[in-house]
Amino acid sequence: MADFLAGGAAQDSELVRAAQAGDAACLGLLLARHQAGMRAVALAVLGHSQDAEDAVQEAALIALRSIGDVKDPNAVGPWLRMVVRNVCRAQLRKKSPVPMAEPMTAVTSERLDGLSDPAELLEQHALRDWVWSALEDLSPNLRLVTMLRYFTDARSYDDIATLCATPVGTVRSRLHKARSQLVDVLLGSADQAHDDATALRAAHRELAEETLESGRRGKLLSALSGRWSPEADVIWPTSKRTGIDYLQTAYDHNESIGVRQQLLNVVASREVVIWETALLSPPDDPFHCPPGCLWVQSLDRGRVTKLRLYHPRAL
Repeated sequence: MADFLAGGAAQDSELVRAAQAGDAACLGLLLARHQAGMRAVALAVLGHSQDAEDAVQEAALIALRSIGDVKDPNAVGPWLRMVVRNVCRAQLRKKSPVPMAEPMTAVTSERLDGLSDPAELLEQHALRDWVWSALEDLSPNLRLVTMLRYFTDARSYDDIATLCATPVGTVRSRLHKARSQLVDVLLGSADQAHDDATALRAAHRELAEETLESGRRGKLLSALSGRWSPEADVIWPTSKRTGIDYLQTAYDHNESIGVRQQLLNVVASREVVIWETALLSPPDDPFHCPPGCLWVQSLDRGRVTKLRLYHPRAL
């Protein structure tokens, strides 16, 4: 935390400037200081409901990413309450068949959709390790739905429900619980040391590229050796289950008919790693395959023990 905080309570403007410079502890303190006011706004707009709590949590995540948009550091309190109010209005628009007018705000509707904000937050190098450390504190079920919802293109409730083999209602419940816990963990861990999330993601991206290239050369199993359990369970988009040996057979078949995989994105935690790839159909058969594939890998002590392959409805 910035040195000036040692002398006593800091002004909001000091905390904002420090947070904009990448001080996660100051950002956490700001959110904690204004949490009551943020909740009051949500209750006034949505009433005493679960939606109000969800709105406060969503607004806190948006504020984490958007603190750099605050032009007047002395007005951060009103800015935070504005973010909550617009999240609440976005919720009401989703429920109402009559469209409501767009609020005039620096926080655009794109930011308020709640889908890409955490992913964009990771690009701010001063904060991404803090966020990923908080994600690691979630239970496996909560961590997986959060990673899928906020960091991949399999973000619809239906996609997540299929990938997690659970009803849509359970997905909604887990996401609510994950958001609540994530905000609490972030506020409680701002001044702690965090693992290097960038290094972990970079290492897994390198492994993904090496593995896919090995598959193109017919050496996929060699690339998996040592990093995957020989007994790893592979679940295909059709729900067929095989061992890892069949991966090479499927890869060889795709290569023989001209289907290629191009790595788009890698999302990595200690126990879950997700590869997103584009599936490139042969030029003479442009609709041969779905547009993309997710490789959702479960790890135990660094080794893949389960792989779920899935074609999202929209990439």
